[in-house]
Amino acid sequence: MEITGRIIVAQEPRGGISNRTGNPWKMQEFVIETHDQYPKKCMFSVFGEDRLREFHLEVGEEVTVSFDIDAREYNGRWYNDIRAWRVDRTSNAIPAAPATPTTPTTEITAPISENEDIKDDLPF
Repeated sequence: MEITGRIIVAQEPRGGISNRTGNPWKMQEFVIETHDQYPKKCMFSVFGEDRLREFHLEVGEEVTVSFDIDAREYNGRWYNDIRAWRVDRTSNAIPAAPATPTTPTTEITAPISENEDIKDDLPF
């Protein structure tokens, strides 16, 4: 599965020693926001120090994240785990507005002085 958007949150990396294998581990969680009409947010994790270095994600970046979803049980409750396995940098998904138009769209007229009689045809 894939999601494209802007990284809006980067949590502090966490690490420890695995109880099962005794090996060290490191992970970091990120939140991405889509550019849909109704933007959605999704939290995903990157597991492994080598992947964290490879992806090098920062807040504000436009990315496409490929991920797997898995569920796990803990104390009788189920939790979803969204784990990234690939990250691609994308170009800016939201086009910037033009700074100024090249041709004028309205005609500039002289201001009306207070002495001139103004006819207003609006009913209110």
